[in-house]
Amino acid sequence: MNDTTACKPAHPRTLGWVWLEFFGSMNLAITLLVVIAVASVIGTVLQQNQPYPDYVLKFGPFWFEVFRQLGLYDVYGAGWFIGILAFLILSTSVCIYRQAPILWREMTRFRTLVRLESLRGFHQQAEWCLPGQGTSRVQEIVEGLLRISGYRWRVEDHGDHRVIAATKGRFSRLGYLCTHAAIVVIGIGGLLDGNLWLKLKEWSGDLRIETRDLAARDLPPESRLTPGAVPAFRGHVMLPEGAAANFVFLRIRDGFVLQELPFAIELKDFQVTYYDTGQPKSFASQVLIHDQEHLGDQPLAATIRVNHPLVYRGYAIYQSDFGDGGSKLDMQAWPLLAPQAEPVVVRGEIGNTLKIGETAAPLTLELDQFRLFNLLPEPGAQPGERKFRNFGPSFGFKLRNAAGEAREYFNYMAPAQLEGRWFYISGMRTQPGEPFTYLHIPADAKNSPARFLRFNARLRDGSWLHDWLARSPAPGDTSDFQHDFNQVRLNLLELFTQGGFAAVTERAKAVVPADRLKEATTLYLSILRDTLAEVFIEVLREENIDLAQGVAEREEAFFNDAVSALAVLPNYGSPFYLQLSTFQQVEASGLQVTRSGGAVVVYIGFALLIIGVFVMFYTSHRRLWIWLADEEDATRMVLAGVGSRRPVEFVGEFAALKAALEQRIGI
Repeated sequence: MNDTTACKPAHPRTLGWVWLEFFGSMNLAITLLVVIAVASVIGTVLQQNQPYPDYVLKFGPFWFEVFRQLGLYDVYGAGWFIGILAFLILSTSVCIYRQAPILWREMTRFRTLVRLESLRGFHQQAEWCLPGQGTSRVQEIVEGLLRISGYRWRVEDHGDHRVIAATKGRFSRLGYLCTHAAIVVIGIGGLLDGNLWLKLKEWSGDLRIETRDLAARDLPPESRLTPGAVPAFRGHVMLPEGAAANFVFLRIRDGFVLQELPFAIELKDFQVTYYDTGQPKSFASQVLIHDQEHLGDQPLAATIRVNHPLVYRGYAIYQSDFGDGGSKLDMQAWPLLAPQAEPVVVRGEIGNTLKIGETAAPLTLELDQFRLFNLLPEPGAQPGERKFRNFGPSFGFKLRNAAGEAREYFNYMAPAQLEGRWFYISGMRTQPGEPFTYLHIPADAKNSPARFLRFNARLRDGSWLHDWLARSPAPGDTSDFQHDFNQVRLNLLELFTQGGFAAVTERAKAVVPADRLKEATTLYLSILRDTLAEVFIEVLREENIDLAQGVAEREEAFFNDAVSALAVLPNYGSPFYLQLSTFQQVEASGLQVTRSGGAVVVYIGFALLIIGVFVMFYTSHRRLWIWLADEEDATRMVLAGVGSRRPVEFVGEFAALKAALEQRIGI
């Protein structure tokens, strides 16, 4: 970062001066700049300040820990980044301290102590012997030409000769100082706008990062920041419609702190529109700013859109995202593992948790999200076709057992038509980031899952199955054969309901010799399917379906879809199917509130940088020397010059000056 064209002052090599040379060296400054540039690239590519579990899923436990130790999840707030930035400021400041006096002398000194031999060695030089011309007259002509050409000059009489030293564009050297000062000012602005103040408070013990999942009202005082406690921050708050908040959350590493605001933000209405693909097209928040001190009882109404923030009292409020604000859901929990088919009414809000199940092994139902629209590609669409269908409202939830293990579910409210038939669709996955596996429950003639769930309940009702099989004749003459055959059917139904077709196949492998496995498996599956069909017919009879002409094609298709769904149930992992009945949507707007205490400082730094670059690249420091001496009724004149930049342009200017001198003197 040093100006290598400037001469270094001669100082004694004391320890202090060695440190000055180290901190002011170009190698150190370039190294620091490269490290900061690489860190900035990492901070741009790697999304910063995300929840730690997201990073674990993305990188795995090993690399997550490596990157965490390096501070890559909050690069701009990492201690090493702040330290490097501080060293860069120190190094550049030392450079300015060392070079400013030198550059100032370069700009203000005319250098009249030159030798004739040195001037004759310049690339741009000319020499004349002017008979009959007096030195004073030549000097007057030269000064007039310099004045017209915009040069400043100084004359030094050395007795036997005179030297006219002229200079133009001397302040081009300020470009170096401006660019160096710009780095210092921008670096200071970066420190003011970064996490330095939070780091200092944390290191001093005045601030404690909260890692527990607590509501804002429950946070302890040491995890709160009062207005003005730090000059810069960037926080986020999710506001449901009709709610207000006078705080934001600042995410720091694996926790957060609460930053209080000197005003409250109330969300009156949130509006969002979508593209045909289902992606958000635009969203905006209509807010009211409540500030008793500055606004009194009359709040400030404003609309915040993406890229159109509201700036109030130095705080910028951005529209960052949106989500659910606690939509109210009415649901029906249909039993899947019990012999009953009557649903239980469940009511909850998105964000709430409910305890369900037996007291000995309770499950926690966590309602996570609600979507009013689900625009997805049309099933069966050809590649490249932009066909989308709205699958209607959906909601997501987790079921967590007593050990803390959770399964994630995603259920659609309305049935969807697939291949001409209607299904209630429920997705399930055991780990975040994994693709969902789907359960397709066929809908009956009343657009309800009731028939399938009654069919499933009958298959799990051992008492009913025994009574039904006792009334059903077996293909044999003896009661012993009928009893054994019915027991086989019961065993197959039990295996199927517990493990699907795979359980039946595995049982066959365990009890049948290998040479007869294929034949026995086929027989088992045939008996199972016939038994399932007979139970299904009983379900149809309970619905008073006329079976005089046999099972209609529609019911036969329903049976095939139901058997496919029953085979998936053992892996579904939930003791019930949760069906959404009605809802009351409550939208929430994600607002980002920022305060930049160093913004003005950074702007000043950029202004200095622009000025410095402009001065360095578009101005040139040019020097001329005119050496005059009397020689036996003649005057010896030597003209020499040098330009710091744009040498081709200076060559032309020097030639023009030379020609003008010759014309004025009459050579």
